[in-house]
Amino acid sequence: MQYRARMITLVCIDSAVVLLSIYMSYFLINPFSGYILTLPILKTMILTTSITLLLTHHIFSYIFGLYRRVWRYASMEELVGLFYVVTSSIIITALVQKILFQNIYLQGLSVTFMLHILLLGGVRFWWRFAKTVSFEIRTKSIRPVKAKRTLIIGAGSTGRMLHQQLKDHPTTELLPVAFLDDNKNVQQLNVAGLPVAGTISDLTKVVKRFNIEHVVIAIPSLTKQRLDEIVTEAKKVCKDVQILPMIGDLASGKVSISEIRDVSIEDLLGRDPVELDIKGIAENIENRTVLITGAGGSIGSELCRQLSLFNPERMILLGHGENSIYSIEMELKKKYGHKIEILTEIADVQDRDKIFEVFFKYKPYFVFHAAAHKHVPLMERNPEAAVKNNVFGTKNCAEAADSAGVNTFVLISTDKAVNPTSVMGSTKRVAEIVIQNLARISQTRFVAVRFGNVLGSRGSVVPLFKKQIAEGGPVTVTHPEMTRYFMTIPEAARLVIQAGTLARGGEIFVLDMGEPVRIVDLAKNLIKLSGFSEDEIKIEYTGMRPGEKLYEEILNKDEIHPEKVYPKIYIGKATEENAVEILEEITNQLDDKAKLRDTLLEIANRKRVKKKKILSVT
Repeated sequence: MQYRARMITLVCIDSAVVLLSIYMSYFLINPFSGYILTLPILKTMILTTSITLLLTHHIFSYIFGLYRRVWRYASMEELVGLFYVVTSSIIITALVQKILFQNIYLQGLSVTFMLHILLLGGVRFWWRFAKTVSFEIRTKSIRPVKAKRTLIIGAGSTGRMLHQQLKDHPTTELLPVAFLDDNKNVQQLNVAGLPVAGTISDLTKVVKRFNIEHVVIAIPSLTKQRLDEIVTEAKKVCKDVQILPMIGDLASGKVSISEIRDVSIEDLLGRDPVELDIKGIAENIENRTVLITGAGGSIGSELCRQLSLFNPERMILLGHGENSIYSIEMELKKKYGHKIEILTEIADVQDRDKIFEVFFKYKPYFVFHAAAHKHVPLMERNPEAAVKNNVFGTKNCAEAADSAGVNTFVLISTDKAVNPTSVMGSTKRVAEIVIQNLARISQTRFVAVRFGNVLGSRGSVVPLFKKQIAEGGPVTVTHPEMTRYFMTIPEAARLVIQAGTLARGGEIFVLDMGEPVRIVDLAKNLIKLSGFSEDEIKIEYTGMRPGEKLYEEILNKDEIHPEKVYPKIYIGKATEENAVEILEEITNQLDDKAKLRDTLLEIANRKRVKKKKILSVT
């Protein structure tokens, strides 16, 4: 009912504007005509022009959606729409004049065109002005008295959209008062009603000048290094520093208040996102059955989320922990349940019969094997558990995939599998050997994906550091020179999915992970992001733990292949191993933890066999 009333009002207003434009143009062209109110009005040409212009205006207004626009937010886009409507109406009217009167009255139509645009635009923007004033009067009474004076860093499209969102939601506790931007062309000017108070280098003095209590960084294209610099400076003068998502997270192209969040360690240490071959992935995943082991874990659950974007027909979530599987199942069903069949299987990868049963039941096209024990010190104390899960669990899943005719099997591996010094790294290297061995005799394409530490995962050091900071410190770091490669969970998941589409069989895919990060720098960044200084939260060095290395490698020198197969993705050379002999050696030592650990390390670090007949793992 309200929509209909609005439509009728706009049609009536536009009709009056069109007729007024025609007769005002006639008067402007013929200001001294004594017949303006009598005989000239009745002339056939004027009547025909009036009717034609009136009808065509309403028709084109409907076509271009002029009556469906919210004029309170009128902008240049609405003005362009008005131009299209008026221009189209004038052109049709000119054609009618040419057909009926053998002439086009250009002077009259030109003046009518200008008046038409001016009056229509004036009415709409007056509407916007009136609504805006009314809205601001009403919102002043409901805006929190203690709203935080907020500085927006970035006066580009993202910053402007954020400012508009904050204006449209007066109940929020943020009150934008100024912009900062490095663009020299906007300095000392007003953008969307707020002053651009300086460049980002002026941050300290602008915070003091405007009594800023809150800072929001609204530049999605910032590099990690530049973001780190801005956050460091902002934290010195303002405790509350937040950020809008980076470009990789702004998939919708929209900005909303709900997306403002605290700056995270992932923002500072995560790298620029890997660009995906979206078309290639979609062709492989769409309408297929995909099975993810360890689907309740950090990597497994993110794999499920990202795979869902490519519309598989079915997703099988397999995991040992019922609570974590239930959690990701509910999340996915809520978002994708209307178009993807989401099924769950509670199973341990060590249960060979159950794994074969599941694989033959669903016959998946893709399998992403993320189930594994990953905690280095725990696996040092429990090597037999690491072997049973990481080695024989992988063997069970890989052989089931081979028997069930799976197209592609992707093993989630780790940089700790390179020249390993730990049980966990050794078992992951043996798991790689198992699938590389199978790749030579199977129709299934078996590949492994290696990456470094994943920020925010269950095994990450970040949760421990956060807990220690919350308790007042100290933050414990094993060694001042210890370094690790880092990546975010979404980046790791994207790499795994991309690797699945690049697989030919037997490869080890590795991400170009840039420069490694010192663990102590990670600790310092977390202390800074928590609003403390290093004087308030101390860092304490505790010494290296069993199985740890000072630094990690991505590829063994025997595996290095210098060319990238995809931007930021390397491929390792396949090496030949006799998996049957290796598994037999390991099995013989399962009852002796000390010997088992030594055997694993010896196997994982021995020189590679050059050419030998490879037997079936089974």
